[in-house]
Amino acid sequence: MTKKIVITGIGASSPLGGNVADTWKALNAGESGARTLPHEWVEKYELPVKFAAEAKVRPTEVMERVETKRLDPVAQFAVIASREAWEDAGSPEVEPERLGVDYATGIGGLWSLLDAWDVLREKGPRRVLPMTVPMLMPNAAAAAVSMRFEARAFARTVASACASSTESLVNAYEHLQAGLADVIIAGGSESAVHPITMASFASMQALSKRNDSPETASRPYSVDRDGFVMGEGAASLVLETEEHAKARGAKIYAELAGGGVTADSYHITANDPEGRGASRAVALALAAAGASPDDVTHINAHATSTPVGDIAEYAALKVAFGDRVDGIPVSATKGATGHLLGGTGALEAIFTVLAIQSRQAPPTINLSEQDPEIPLTISGRPIDLGSGEQLAISNSFGFGGHNAVAAFRSV
Repeated sequence: MTKKIVITGIGASSPLGGNVADTWKALNAGESGARTLPHEWVEKYELPVKFAAEAKVRPTEVMERVETKRLDPVAQFAVIASREAWEDAGSPEVEPERLGVDYATGIGGLWSLLDAWDVLREKGPRRVLPMTVPMLMPNAAAAAVSMRFEARAFARTVASACASSTESLVNAYEHLQAGLADVIIAGGSESAVHPITMASFASMQALSKRNDSPETASRPYSVDRDGFVMGEGAASLVLETEEHAKARGAKIYAELAGGGVTADSYHITANDPEGRGASRAVALALAAAGASPDDVTHINAHATSTPVGDIAEYAALKVAFGDRVDGIPVSATKGATGHLLGGTGALEAIFTVLAIQSRQAPPTINLSEQDPEIPLTISGRPIDLGSGEQLAISNSFGFGGHNAVAAFRSV
């Protein structure tokens, strides 16, 4: 028997705000989290891209120093977002052996790794911190969340590039269906605004170079889009069976109705231009939700603002929905947040949940002139979704051909 899986808590630290409320308010106000980087390393390394969407509230502002010393920023953000989500869920009383963690990152503890390399080269091996490996390992965020909330059912890590945290949500859905836990903290985190990643993405012509106007640089679907904007932060969702949530009197935001995960097996960085893998992920998510393409009322698109990527996603949606796709309200929220890589899917899942709860899809900013090859229903202002039942999907696609789609239903 299929169980109904619901969301009872949400938390985030994003380029738009240090919590969900501030982030959601800024998103709907059409604000941008992209800013010129103030760090000396931008000029030191003569980086061609001088801006990014760093988290608006630094972990050091909301965490004790003793916590931050032993955690890479990627794990710090994960704990901050999970702490908010857990409190929002009412700090549920659950046996530690029935509480699980499905958490994701695309890159992991990049800062810890490269800072340690600098120390080794400049000061020798005795000065390398003994906690370096525990801080840089990709599972550090999941482990930190697990230890913070005494989650002993499992603490699993997904690393599927930009599809990572949506895949973690799909995994959590399946783990709850399988009865492996009663409550799961799921999400993703990334802190990779670093000179090496900025240089690398710029070298592959993936980043926008609008140094003179960072706040308008991420331009999904606009004819003059020229690349994505690096983002940073984390988002967490508390998931549980409806039976468990109702038994403890929890508030319920929405239902995680299903998910789909596929692989393109096409190219290490490029999407399948025919959208076969991505469209199959949509179909799998809808099948798990017991729904058809005609039931979908809203789409939170991956929409990174790259010239090729946005068109490839449209091709996939066209396969999945046919001509109807052009009439479904779409939000491309990376215009405001930038691209959080492994953390982006969880943040956009929260946006999708809040959209169907409020019956209002968030705006897509910086759309100066819509690309005629992508004739979707999008708007620079919030879109009214109507008063009926809502079924929305959130898409995430990553390097390596990873595709993950989550479906959410209003309650």
